[in-house]
Amino acid sequence: MPEIIYIETTIVSYLVAKPSRELILAAHQEVTREWSENQRPLYRCVTSQETLLEASAGDERMAASRIDALKDLPVIELNADIEETAISFLQTGAIPETMRPDAIHLAAALHAGADYLLTWNCRHLTNAHVLRRLEREAVVRQWPLPTVCTPLELLAP
Repeated sequence: MPEIIYIETTIVSYLVAKPSRELILAAHQEVTREWSENQRPLYRCVTSQETLLEASAGDERMAASRIDALKDLPVIELNADIEETAISFLQTGAIPETMRPDAIHLAAALHAGADYLLTWNCRHLTNAHVLRRLEREAVVRQWPLPTVCTPLELLAP
């Protein structure tokens, strides 16, 4: 059975965005496209209502492109368990209260049994300081956290 990857909003945003002039951002976009073309078929990818909500915001044409890129993925419906887990993540202090959507992404990935949460959100999700705090809490609370990483970390060797 293939491993499960939760696709967060930044992934689909980088995937469909016009190439950036910023060198690092352009490299992240290219890695995302390469991962999507070559590695994504090796996994069972899922997303959530939170991702769809975020992806549908902003410029109508870009939002339509993001939603189209997500159309074939199973969608995790948000529920009370996911909301409660997100609140618990926020209560750790590792994810700021203002970043509730990030806590929802992590909670949805956990409840979906995802092996990985794929993101370019290096401030609040794939951040060593944040993850260290969450992993400590995960041990205490027996949370089966997914590995939070970027597409760069999941490229085949």
